[in-house]
Amino acid sequence: MRKTNESSEADNANPIRSLVVRVLPGIMFCLIVTLVGIYAAGLIGKLIVALNLLPEGSASPVSGIFVAIIIGIIIRNTVGLHTIFMEGVAYSVKYALRAGIILLGLRLSLTEALKLGAWGLPLIIACITSGLFVTLYFTKKMNQSNRLGTLIACGTGICGVTAIMAVSPVVKAKDDEISYAVANITIFGLVGMLLYPYLANLFFAGDPIKIGLFLGTAIHDTAQVTGSALIYSQMFDMQKVVDVATVTKLTRNLFIIAVIPLISYFFFKGAGKNEDGTEYSIPKWYKLIPVFVIGFLALALVRTIGDWTAANSGSAFGFLTLSIWEGFYNSWSSFGSKYMLGLAMAGVGLSTNFKVFKGLGIKPFYIGLIAAVSVGAVSLLLISFFGHLIVI
Repeated sequence: MRKTNESSEADNANPIRSLVVRVLPGIMFCLIVTLVGIYAAGLIGKLIVALNLLPEGSASPVSGIFVAIIIGIIIRNTVGLHTIFMEGVAYSVKYALRAGIILLGLRLSLTEALKLGAWGLPLIIACITSGLFVTLYFTKKMNQSNRLGTLIACGTGICGVTAIMAVSPVVKAKDDEISYAVANITIFGLVGMLLYPYLANLFFAGDPIKIGLFLGTAIHDTAQVTGSALIYSQMFDMQKVVDVATVTKLTRNLFIIAVIPLISYFFFKGAGKNEDGTEYSIPKWYKLIPVFVIGFLALALVRTIGDWTAANSGSAFGFLTLSIWEGFYNSWSSFGSKYMLGLAMAGVGLSTNFKVFKGLGIKPFYIGLIAAVSVGAVSLLLISFFGHLIVI
C-alpha cells in the first residue's frame, strides 16, 4: 500500500512521466497494428500477383491503412481491448491525427491551400445545407427528436463527432440523443471511409482534385476523411488526393463557427436558460476553430516563405540550401502522413466497438443512413456535373 501511495505521489510530482506511462502501451499497440497492416497488405499484393491477377512487379492494390483499420476492428470486437491500452489508443486517435494533419501543411504552399479551400466552398455549403434540411425533414417524418436530427445532420455535414459535441449544448441535447448521433457518425462514417475510395476511383479515376473534394465532403469525421484519402493514395499512388481531401475537410470544419449560431437562432431561439437556471450563451467563435487547422495553415505559410526565398535567393530563409530545404519538408510531411496518421487510423479501428450500438432504436440509424447518403449523393452529383469548372 505504501509503494502504491509513493508511486501515486511520484506521478503527481511528474505529470509528464505519468502521461507517458499511461499512453505508451496503447501507442505502441497502434504502431504494431499499423506495421502488421502494412506487412499484410504487401503479402496480399504478392498473392494477387502470384495468382496472375496483376502483372509481375505491380504494387499491392490493397492499402496497408485499410488492413490496419480492419485488424483493429476485429481485435476490438472479438478478443477486446485491455484497459492498459485504452488511454494510449484514444491519445493516438486524438493527438497523432492532429499532429499528422499539421505536418501535412508542409506539403502545400499557403496559396495552394487557400485556393483548394476556396474551390471547395460551394460544394461544402451545398452538402451542409442539403444534409441539414433532408435530415431534419426525415427526422420529423419518423417522429424522432428534432434535437437528435440536428445532431446527426451537423455531424454528417460538418465535422463528425466534433460537431455533435459542439452543437449538443446549443440544442440542449440529452445524453441518449448524443449517443445516438455519435453511433450514427461512427458506423456510417466508417463505411464511407472504407468504400468511398473505390467509389471515387470509379467516377473520377485519375483526377486527384475531384477525388479529394469528394472524399473531403462526403465522409463525416476528420479522421475518417484522412483515412479514406490515405487508402486511396496507397492503392492508386496519388498523394495529391490526401492534400485536397485534407484542405477540403479543414475548410468544412470551419463552418461550425457559422452553423452553431444559425442553429441556435432558427431552431432553438426560445430556449431561454439552462437546466441549472444559468443564462444560456453561444460559445465564442474563436473557441470553435480547431487548433490543428491553425497549425496546418502555419506550416503551409512556412512552406510558402521557404519556397519563395529559395526561388529568389537560392536558399530557403537565407541559410538553407535547396536540397536541405526539400529534404526537410519532404521528410516531415512524409513522417506525418505515414506514421502519425497511420497511428491514428489504427486507433480508429481499435476504438470502434460495435457493442455501443446495442439497444439503440432502428429509426435513428435510418436517419443516419439518409443523412450519409444525401450528403454523399449531393457531393458526387455536383462534382460530376460541375467538376470541369474547377481549375487549380
